[in-house]
Amino acid sequence: MKFVQIIEFETDRIDDMRALVEQADQQADQQAPGREGGPTHRLVLQDRGNPRRFRVLIEFASAEDAQRNSDSPETARMAEQLAALCTSGPSFTDCDVREMTELK
Repeated sequence: MKFVQIIEFETDRIDDMRALVEQADQQADQQAPGREGGPTHRLVLQDRGNPRRFRVLIEFASAEDAQRNSDSPETARMAEQLAALCTSGPSFTDCDVREMTELK
């Protein structure tokens, strides 16, 4: 069953966060090209009513893949660096995907 982690936070430094994530993605691709078990999709949402508030949805093939990703030292290091750029949060919500429908 697919798994999604929702991360909610506020920041004034979203560009710095984006750069940090892009750098981590590049390092992961170089260290283990075609690696399995990591995130399959990432969706970044910005609140229109409060442009400092963001939600990031990260999809994994399974909860087990998400747990292995969370347990990696690289993920822990990146999470710590990202949290330092937040003005509020992050808070995490873990969800099993029950249904996904492509509408168009």
